Amino acid sequence: MVRLLSAALALLVGFLLLGAAPAQEQADPVPGVDAAAVPEAAREWLPLIGDLTATGCPELPPVWVVAQVQVESGWDASLVDDAAGGPAGLYQFDRDNWLAAGGTAWSADPPTPDDDVTDVEGHLRVAVPWICTNLRAVARHLEDTGKSADPLDAMLVCHLAGCGRVAGSATGVPVAGEAGCGERCADVVRRYLDAVHAEVDRFSGGAAGPDPEAPAVGLAAPAPWTGGGTGCEMTDPTGDGCLTGAALHGLEAASAAFGGWSDGPVIRSAGCWDEHAWNPRSDHPRGKACDLFPGTPGAFAEGTELDAGWRVADWFRTHADPLAVEYLIWQGRYWDPGVADQDGWGRRYTGGGVYDARDATGGHYDHVHVSFRE
Repeated sequence: MVRLLSAALALLVGFLLLGAAPAQEQADPVPGVDAAAVPEAAREWLPLIGDLTATGCPELPPVWVVAQVQVESGWDASLVDDAAGGPAGLYQFDRDNWLAAGGTAWSADPPTPDDDVTDVEGHLRVAVPWICTNLRAVARHLEDTGKSADPLDAMLVCHLAGCGRVAGSATGVPVAGEAGCGERCADVVRRYLDAVHAEVDRFSGGAAGPDPEAPAVGLAAPAPWTGGGTGCEMTDPTGDGCLTGAALHGLEAASAAFGGWSDGPVIRSAGCWDEHAWNPRSDHPRGKACDLFPGTPGAFAEGTELDAGWRVADWFRTHADPLAVEYLIWQGRYWDPGVADQDGWGRRYTGGGVYDARDATGGHYDHVHVSFRE
């Protein structure tokens, strides 16, 4: 929503100094969010945030909701401005934008504790869909115009300074002299984006994976696949079915690097060919993909198993070209050689309308999916 940048700056500075409350209790897992790292006031609302984003806006990572609210209000739902129609609640909506988003009219000005805008659940149920609407609008604009800003960053600009700043700037994030933004305006926008990014990093914990530029150390580089396209002609050693030459080569290379693909020290089990009747577009029935499990199938990888999965995923990423890797999915993240990283390793995986990305298996939190080029 649009509001005075001077007020935004004051809020931003104040809440950057506050920080999060100490972690006390682990909430139910929400993809991409380290529940122990988020503010205590936010922790009990993680399941609701996960549901609102997964069902209504899968392109909005839950951790971005937590992070933006932290910068806006420090997760103080009762925070209101005494100015007429001034910002209120978690996302600091002003009165007009709250009504435009579909919120219930305030009973007083400033609103009272009985108004939805100052109630955590009531606020989130109105605000998250509105934020999603802005995200989709700016994403379409960026795609249509070829602007370089990340849609999530443009979403932040839209909320802080108005969507006109996105439309009127060369990249989607205004600098001084663009879209009616002076030096102070551009500085507030930049600091706001930096603050949200910092909270995203903090609340993601290790969910976004290792430094994508860091090499996979301690492992020999695999021999490259030079056999070209073979079709699904090779026997799949993980079960009944067939594999392409590239897929079999990649599985054998990983087995050699990590001490086996069945009950090994890193890869505990693997499955490649599968009929996948519920998803005929899958690479599994074409013998082009393998799922590598560092732990128990169906369980969120944690601790050493999580570390093992990241070693495998990072190794395949590092050697994607010689191993003919087409794409990887792991820990709710999707990567292919043409994908720019968004807040860590790859971009958020949404499930493509087929899988529940909140589920351990559907979101690929229990296995590394590797697809190979034919």
